[in-house]
Amino acid sequence: MISVLLVDDQALVRAGLRMLCRSAGDIAVVGEASAGAAAVRLTQDTKPDVVFMDLHMPGMDGIEATRAITASVPVSRVVVLTTFDDDDHLYPALQAGACGFLAKDASPPQLLQAIRQAAAGDSPFSPDVLRRLVNRALAERQEPTENDLTPREREVVALVGSGSTNQEIADAMHVGITAVKSYIATAMTKTGSRNRVLLAVFAVRHGLA
Repeated sequence: MISVLLVDDQALVRAGLRMLCRSAGDIAVVGEASAGAAAVRLTQDTKPDVVFMDLHMPGMDGIEATRAITASVPVSRVVVLTTFDDDDHLYPALQAGACGFLAKDASPPQLLQAIRQAAAGDSPFSPDVLRRLVNRALAERQEPTENDLTPREREVVALVGSGSTNQEIADAMHVGITAVKSYIATAMTKTGSRNRVLLAVFAVRHGLA
């Protein structure tokens, strides 16, 4: 069973997400928070597999809460739920340790799939959010380190950029999950990507995806 903590200052949003999670047989909501500080405390208490994090909240915002959670409870994966006016917050949230970004207008199946992907160690993100992250990186001129990827590493990076999960990459390349994780770790080192989302950004910016 995948445990999830819902963090949003709007009760209606939390209620909708709670009902959606309850409709799935493999996901359980272990807590809810309407502010960042409460989210950090609840994460430390319950250690959920996934934290669905809003960015705009009173007091401690989603970025600071994400930074505190990833530092104190690294086993919990933070997925940011973003709106179209969050461009100034997306990249800071990524730097704070968020593993994925999903638009709030994502469909129910996409939201459930994002939870499962995050719990499995993947990085879910909406294509439009990825494009905005790329644009933000270009605006700030934060170029990844020049790399010397092998053909297999290049193939893996391209699949990461297209949003494929580790299992999907393994199936496409006819290798095991362990090999995929090794390729991704090496590619992240060579490209200077701190996490999987930045590796996906690299893939899009360099025309691999």
